[in-house]
Amino acid sequence: MSPVPEFAGRLEAFFTDRLIRQRRASPHTIGGYRDTFRLLLGFARQRLKKDPSQLAIEDLDAPLIGAFLDHLEKERGNSARTRNVRLAAIHSFFRYLALQEPTHSAVIQRVLAMPSKRCDRRPIGFLTRPEMEALLAAPARGTWSGHRDHALLLVALQTGLRVSELIGLRCQDIVLSTGAHVRCQGKGRKERCTPLRKDAVAVLRSWLRIRAGAPSDPAFPTVRGGPLSRDGVEDLLAKHLALARDRCHSLKRKHVSPHVLRHSTAMDLLQRGIDRSVIALWLGHESVETTQMYLDADLELKEKILARTTPFAVQPGRYRPDDRLLAFLKGL
Repeated sequence: MSPVPEFAGRLEAFFTDRLIRQRRASPHTIGGYRDTFRLLLGFARQRLKKDPSQLAIEDLDAPLIGAFLDHLEKERGNSARTRNVRLAAIHSFFRYLALQEPTHSAVIQRVLAMPSKRCDRRPIGFLTRPEMEALLAAPARGTWSGHRDHALLLVALQTGLRVSELIGLRCQDIVLSTGAHVRCQGKGRKERCTPLRKDAVAVLRSWLRIRAGAPSDPAFPTVRGGPLSRDGVEDLLAKHLALARDRCHSLKRKHVSPHVLRHSTAMDLLQRGIDRSVIALWLGHESVETTQMYLDADLELKEKILARTTPFAVQPGRYRPDDRLLAFLKGL
């Protein structure tokens, strides 16, 4: 087989056969992998002066992949975490290549041996109860869009749904009878049901009456009736945050994204004494260990622990070196 169709054909088969047919990957996963290879092939074209359809597997060796990852960080300004996501997509493709093209195992194994980059783990951002209430009070509920935005934000803060789950809700996924809940499909195509409080039931019942959609229609549509996009959710959140910051000044110091609303739900549950295994079930986490980050971020919980400790029986005082040479060494 000539090198021209070899790489191009394998990459196409990776998406159509491996990801879509065999793994039934979600559109979000496919989109992330697609963007990675669009960036990589664009970089290879510039570096090697070859069109992507003319590339051979040997062209995408470890030095080229390493240069591409450096390009992402230094020239595109991507974080180490984003770099690692791109590398994970490349690794996935090369693991597929290892099965399909064993004659290229030397090149493939060198790429697979490239490690992820260690990155700093920042404390997660979340909203306190007063901040959540200020955000919920921001939409003007006298308008169609304000009513929609209030219902969407309330569901987001009460259920902790991911943005993809939230914008994927259909009218039939919201059950407001006995045992009110929302039903969604999350990561790994796992379906889960999240119960609703009475206040959310009342708001959603009012909204769905105004929305007047068919069961299969989006629960939170655009003005034209289509589903909201991620950018649409970010825009409406930014609009209402601008108003909420006038009412709650602590919001001015915070960067609030749609995913921060999910973190806020988890922190609210944790601060009310809910076990982290229950929080993991509520949020649809694959592992309870994922919920550990909320324990790490909860300063209030740490302060309660500190209040239960007793101080050491040590007299306060200032350290003074007992020798000039020791003082010199101490000052180095």
